[in-house]
Amino acid sequence: MEKNDRITSIRGIGEKKAGLFRKAGMETVEDLIRHYPRTYLSYPEIIPLSQAEEGERVSVLLKVVTSVEVRQGKRYTITALSASDGTGSCRMVWFNAPYLRSKFRKGETYVFSGILRIKGNFRVMEMPEYFTHLAYQKKRETLQPVYPLTAGLTNHAVEKAVEEAFSSLELTDDLPEEAREEYGLMPLSRALHTVHRPREKEELTRAMSRLAFDEFLQFLLDVRAAGEASKKENNTHPVTGEAEKKLTGFLAGQPFLLTEGQKRAVEEIREDMTSLHVMTRLIQGDVGCGKTMVALSAVFMALSSGYQAAFMVPTEVLAEQHFREISEKLKPYRWETALLTGAVPAAEKKRIREGLASGKIRLVIGTHALLEDPVQFMNLGLAVTDEQHRFGVRQRERLSGKGGGIHILLMSATPIPRTLAMILYADMDISEIHELPSGRKRIKNCVVDTSYRPTAWQFIRKEVAAGHQAYVICPMVEESEQMEGEDVISYAEELSGLYGDGVRVEYLHGRMKDEEKNRVMRDYAERKIDVLVSTTVIEVGINNPNATVMMIENAERFGLAQLHQLRGRVGRGDAQSYCIFINVKKSEANQERLKVLEESNDGFAIAAKDLTLRGPGEFYGVRQSGELDFRIADIYSFAKELKQAQACMLKYGDRLESRHEGQAVL
Repeated sequence: MEKNDRITSIRGIGEKKAGLFRKAGMETVEDLIRHYPRTYLSYPEIIPLSQAEEGERVSVLLKVVTSVEVRQGKRYTITALSASDGTGSCRMVWFNAPYLRSKFRKGETYVFSGILRIKGNFRVMEMPEYFTHLAYQKKRETLQPVYPLTAGLTNHAVEKAVEEAFSSLELTDDLPEEAREEYGLMPLSRALHTVHRPREKEELTRAMSRLAFDEFLQFLLDVRAAGEASKKENNTHPVTGEAEKKLTGFLAGQPFLLTEGQKRAVEEIREDMTSLHVMTRLIQGDVGCGKTMVALSAVFMALSSGYQAAFMVPTEVLAEQHFREISEKLKPYRWETALLTGAVPAAEKKRIREGLASGKIRLVIGTHALLEDPVQFMNLGLAVTDEQHRFGVRQRERLSGKGGGIHILLMSATPIPRTLAMILYADMDISEIHELPSGRKRIKNCVVDTSYRPTAWQFIRKEVAAGHQAYVICPMVEESEQMEGEDVISYAEELSGLYGDGVRVEYLHGRMKDEEKNRVMRDYAERKIDVLVSTTVIEVGINNPNATVMMIENAERFGLAQLHQLRGRVGRGDAQSYCIFINVKKSEANQERLKVLEESNDGFAIAAKDLTLRGPGEFYGVRQSGELDFRIADIYSFAKELKQAQACMLKYGDRLESRHEGQAVL
């Protein structure tokens, strides 16, 4: 079996099942073995029921003390029993599992493992796993992988497919042996096996270290190739002196003054665009620091000099918002501006493409639809990419390739420590904006435990009654038998029931179809939704100045930088905004981490602290989005591997590139 074979080459996967794997992003055998677990379960030591804390995943050895009862609820068949260990009793509940009626007998003893809840005066476990005492002891010997799934695809199916693939797949390691030894890296084949079947945490950490290293190395090789190509290009789209003068008048006409950071960034861009070589610059700064206005200054200079400009963003909703705001600001100059997204009707798309090819349309704002081959420009001089980490190096190259010697401006709202930024963005110059525009109120933060939930929900109701909106972030899409944490679907239903018809609650998650996701984000932006319960899919792509509350459930499950990014969804308007971090696990380490967010709104300081607080290879149960959307690599958890990858690229990069004709290690 070869890694590029279709997934149907794996025994047990026919065309029907292959469709489920494809929906989860697995077309080939390599896609499967690179479909890494999103977290791992290590079964805890058995404890007395009296010591179990609410919200914790616990395992308890209990005797069944009632007969199994099965009844039909409104939405589910409910199967339940009560069990006890002498220190207390607990109600076990399963949904749509009537077959369990014959599984348990009164007087028998089982290990029940799940999340303990307190409902009224009773302890309850919903959907607990159950084992004999001996079977549970065997389970504790290994870490259990939990995979990202799609509807109809089970964790067991992925585990079985991975096992089949490894049984007949030959894997080669393209990293030179001396490099592996120099950086203390696990061989690739062993790392891939281990990440799917880890025996203990130390081995898993080493495996993830190797895979993160490979991702960083591949990225840095791509960046170096892109950087070397752009640095050889002369500036064939220089900004004119007349355009520089016009920019001064344009900025003076805005209803606000630029901050010092914005002024500095605009000046650096002006110097780049008038120099002998093309600009490749990254603007890095907190959410709300005014990066878009800086980018608009670059667009203004390009258009004033007679060139076209393209502005690419990650979501349709954000593209629409930018289009409205930018079009309004540029209205006096009568440059034709177009919006190009997947939702644009075919006839309008054709008109826009013709306008771009003829040069009639001077500025286009859109999503990845801008990358499509039919989109051609007459004289593209500037390409701007917002939330640049949502687009890979090759995607950005496709956009810049639609013109010769064009200026590239990237924007990122995820501040990262400068030492790491200089490695990740070695091919470009970096502008940093640290200040927020005047008039912005500081977000008020609080870190609380689960007992504060009812108070937080009432606070959200009060903000909605005042005409504002709120976000609630949950780590999971739907309730899981294997993972602890709140899920968006159940949470949205609970809030809907709590608030009634007076508060409009909807949910959003990454498994929804693009059209549905866009509808929900659009409705939220248009104030048709009061409370949006979402996964981290809203980390970028929504700009709603009316949202004043961000409530993050299971905050301990996220990295600090990501929590700060989520917090940046509020505080965008004139009203006071609030962020509530619900800390379920009350360990001292969690309290220390989250206290950083409570005390600071400075993204750069938080990023630096995130780096120091993480241990080697430490990762959280929720897959981090990552600054550049790597599968495993996270610059905070694997900072050492990033630095090693840079050293490896400098020492061995030419050998790797020549061996793969530009395609480095996997």
